[in-house]
Amino acid sequence: MKIPFLDLKLTSEPLRDEITEAIARVMDSGIYILGEEVELFEREWADYCGAKAAVGLANGLDALTLALRALDVGSGDEVLVPSNTYIATWLAVSAVGARPVAVEPDCRTYNMDPGRIGEKITSRTKAILPVHLYGQPADLDPILSLASEKCLKVIEDAAQAHGANYKGRRIGAQGDVVCWSFYPGKNLGAVGDAGAITTNNDAVAERIKTLRNYGSRVKYVHEVKGANSRLDPLQAAVLRVKLRHLDRWTEHRRGIARRYDAGLASTDLQLPLTPGWVESAWHLYVVRSDKRDLLQHRLAELGVGTLIHYPIPPHMQIAYAEYGSVPEELPIARQMAAEVLSLPMGPFLDREMQQAVIDAVNTVDREFRQSSL
Repeated sequence: MKIPFLDLKLTSEPLRDEITEAIARVMDSGIYILGEEVELFEREWADYCGAKAAVGLANGLDALTLALRALDVGSGDEVLVPSNTYIATWLAVSAVGARPVAVEPDCRTYNMDPGRIGEKITSRTKAILPVHLYGQPADLDPILSLASEKCLKVIEDAAQAHGANYKGRRIGAQGDVVCWSFYPGKNLGAVGDAGAITTNNDAVAERIKTLRNYGSRVKYVHEVKGANSRLDPLQAAVLRVKLRHLDRWTEHRRGIARRYDAGLASTDLQLPLTPGWVESAWHLYVVRSDKRDLLQHRLAELGVGTLIHYPIPPHMQIAYAEYGSVPEELPIARQMAAEVLSLPMGPFLDREMQQAVIDAVNTVDREFRQSSL
């Protein structure tokens, strides 16, 4: 049996009729930019996240960038970002002219370590940008407390955390702005690029609405130098359909994680740690191995697809060559990049497929143990 890392077609196929009907509704409306479909999704997404407002945008990177702009983060400022994350988190900071300052993660949760934040704060620090990596919420209370003490803004990158909970409350309104991606592979994914922000600050929401529409609230009247980053109503219609199924999909992901935990407990792999105060959305199930590349190769031979999230930390990318490549710099991010491996995860995985993944990983683990004797 071949198990793909992700199969978007299998996930969406049961919703084909609902999605087709939603798309037809938009086509029949004759409104193809913003409009009622986007407004309805914004209202539904805000309600789902427990936020006062949501603003639909073209993609997740724009959500981060416009959130920073709306909070007046710009040239000369510094923003604290995780050392291990997808590069979009850093790119947004660079896009507004600010400097990303890397904070190493907690080795157990992979999220930004609150205990390391204070040492990175300078007179130029304007904001903290934690990422809810792999679908598991970062430890927000100490981050928010420190931000309040130092008069800093908190922008959450929740691109992987749709439906996740932090201390009994759904992610979506803890920080000043929460940024979302609806890239097709996300837990709540569109059929193309899409994004949004959620916030409890009405003024910030209105500013982002203006920024996304060429800096205009009234046609041909441009108050600021804005952008074109409007959520497509076709994508909004698809997201409205999928949102109705998100909780069921999330519970399915949590069930897979529990079975992986139990089935892989006797292996030498480092399995994910989930603190008792979070409920992960399990966007990814990430294991660690000092034989990661060989593990990935052998699993592929056994028919199990995997991916590495992420093989090169942002500070080691050519785009951030100014950070240099000093061996001792950001060692935790470097080690994680060399060891992490994401196993198949998603609503498409039935029990038989899950067991096949577990069996394959155990087979390779036994091989590793025997070869070391």
